[in-house]
Amino acid sequence: MDSINSFKGYGKVDELEQQAFHKKTRKRIIILLVSSIILVAVIVAAVAGVLIHKRNSSSSSDNSVPSSGLTPASSLKAVCDVTLYPDSCYSSISSLPNSNTTDPELLFKLSLRVAVNELAKLSQYTSKINAQEPRLQEAIDVCATVLDDALDRLNESISSLEIGGGGEKLLSTAKISDLRTWLTATITDQETCLDALEELNSTAGNKTLLDVRTAMANSTQFASNSLAIATKILVLLGEIGIPIHRRLLGFGGSESGFPDWVGPDERRLLQENTTTADLVVAQDGSGKFKTIREALATVPKKSKTRHVIYVKEGVYSEKIDLDKNTWNVMIYGDGKDKTVVTGSLNFVDGTPTFATATFAVKGKGFIARDIAFKNTAGPAKHQAVAFRSGSDMSVFYRCLFDGFQDTLYAHSNRQFYRDCDITGTVDFIFGNAAVVFQNCNIMPRQPLPNQFNTITAQGKKDPNQNSAISIQKCKFSAFDKLTAPTYLGRPWKEFSTTVIMQSDIGSFLNPLGWISWIPNVEPANTILYGEYQNSGPGSGLEKRVKWAGYKPTLTDVEAGKFTVESLIQGSEWLPLADSSMRYDSKL
Repeated sequence: MDSINSFKGYGKVDELEQQAFHKKTRKRIIILLVSSIILVAVIVAAVAGVLIHKRNSSSSSDNSVPSSGLTPASSLKAVCDVTLYPDSCYSSISSLPNSNTTDPELLFKLSLRVAVNELAKLSQYTSKINAQEPRLQEAIDVCATVLDDALDRLNESISSLEIGGGGEKLLSTAKISDLRTWLTATITDQETCLDALEELNSTAGNKTLLDVRTAMANSTQFASNSLAIATKILVLLGEIGIPIHRRLLGFGGSESGFPDWVGPDERRLLQENTTTADLVVAQDGSGKFKTIREALATVPKKSKTRHVIYVKEGVYSEKIDLDKNTWNVMIYGDGKDKTVVTGSLNFVDGTPTFATATFAVKGKGFIARDIAFKNTAGPAKHQAVAFRSGSDMSVFYRCLFDGFQDTLYAHSNRQFYRDCDITGTVDFIFGNAAVVFQNCNIMPRQPLPNQFNTITAQGKKDPNQNSAISIQKCKFSAFDKLTAPTYLGRPWKEFSTTVIMQSDIGSFLNPLGWISWIPNVEPANTILYGEYQNSGPGSGLEKRVKWAGYKPTLTDVEAGKFTVESLIQGSEWLPLADSSMRYDSKL
């Protein structure tokens, strides 16, 4: 049984080690911030000068030295100086035979190639680890899965930079946002491997953790370098008005202003109660399939068309893991109180947290409506995920996510939840997605004796990741007779980012509002936790935590960064029409 002082959540490390790490991190971040301020003017002048020269001189080539005297080496240095690991950035890219260029786009692409090569080596490394115990093998299996996902995301990023057979470059504001999302997820995938090993807390697991962390050093640095270049150079150039091959997204857009994959059919699927399904699942035999797994197995891989699966009323005890190559699936039921997918896998009985999910999705464009996802393991089994999503541009409407510890794992990529119910105890909304919850009922419940509740645990590891948990216009209320101390959340990683805004907060909330990951140790000042225009008896700010990284009253501009439109680029892919599903794109 876990007490308030000894409780360990998902991925928690030794407290002394964590304190030392935070001190080291704070020092490094201060140095980096100061350096970034000094460098930004130099970078803008250097890179902008290169592009202006290229634009005005039709005779110049990528490999020529502009009249300004800026060389490929100095251009690469200017680009790498914005990263967290400038030395590894410069040495890894300059060693490539085609690095003799001053074009920041090409340098960015080279950084992706470097990251791909290193991550491929890491995948081979983990496949050769000799597990000494079953639970360690389970964790290594998680590593194999997420590292394969990370490699795919990097390759997809490279592919997205090319159009047609001629290799025409394509960068737009929307495409840069896509790249940042996928690179953010790549880093999250690698971190998830370490989390799976870390939570074992065994002799063999700790040794393997150290070995994998050492082997992973280059791949995480190279992915971080690519993300920093996309964030600090490509975005910066766009903001100062220098053309970056500005064109529409490669997959086009409809007259409504949304990508073709969210056309009239998808809007109708979300908005109407009567929907024509491609496949029907029913336990009574009235559909083509009796299990959801059987129906999903018939969906073609990487389908660009929507496949709709209707699951009739019933309780479906199934373990579903929709792989990354299964795209554009919609699953809907007869209501979150009628169609239920349930399971009970949990950490205590030997399953890594990542793999406990009753229902997991990774393929892009997943939609769920009017269905419940449950993990019934109970509080004594600790980590037990009801639903895990790594699906980019996924939508969840009128769904129930029911569990105790770690109920909803918003793992990675862009996600949107509307009119959903979420129950749980410890860290029951967690992960490192760019995720917005709107008009949802968030309901903490009674945990084990002497435990406390934390509603959120956000896992941002790199300052350039464009991930965060944003909870807007939701209602926080107790699910049952709740007497345990309950908090809005706790920072899981060094750059954890969570915002609660325009929501109604019940009286159950501890007046401090938030709690640190390590008891009585203030989190790093690099986190961003904030509140904005909340109401209800639990919204009082007088006794809130005094952390350097906590803002009790965000400004309108600060809060605006966490809306649907800003955080997950909802105007690019979410349906917006006059219906009950209409999302609030702004504050």
